[in-house]
Amino acid sequence: MPGLLLNIDVPDIDAGIAFYTAAFELTVGRRFDDDFVELLGLEAPLFLLAKPAGSAIAPGGSETRRYSRHWSPIHPDIVVDDLDAAVTRAVAAGAVVESAVRDAPYGRIAMLADPFGHGFCLIAFNAAGYDALT
Repeated sequence: MPGLLLNIDVPDIDAGIAFYTAAFELTVGRRFDDDFVELLGLEAPLFLLAKPAGSAIAPGGSETRRYSRHWSPIHPDIVVDDLDAAVTRAVAAGAVVESAVRDAPYGRIAMLADPFGHGFCLIAFNAAGYDALT
């Protein structure tokens, strides 16, 4: 059966746990070892994987992990009820605001990055949600 889970590489597992639990009010689920932790509280489980900066992204590949701000075509959107409170909580946990809160036809959105360079959005949908775009 198809399913979805999210894996996020971090250079330090404890720093990753501290950020994601504080920013998104997640809780630690299973801890598989010192470098692999499950976080609960989203619709899909989120797993933090400790991967050192400079380590190979794929076996035999030439690219290596870097934790300065980087772009990826895939990023999580975290849906929240109170966008202003969520942005405040994320910033207090170490996130960087990249685009201030703005109104959109479907609600309100803010673009941020975690302390490890991964981009994410916080979204508070209005009653129409994405149906406002059709």
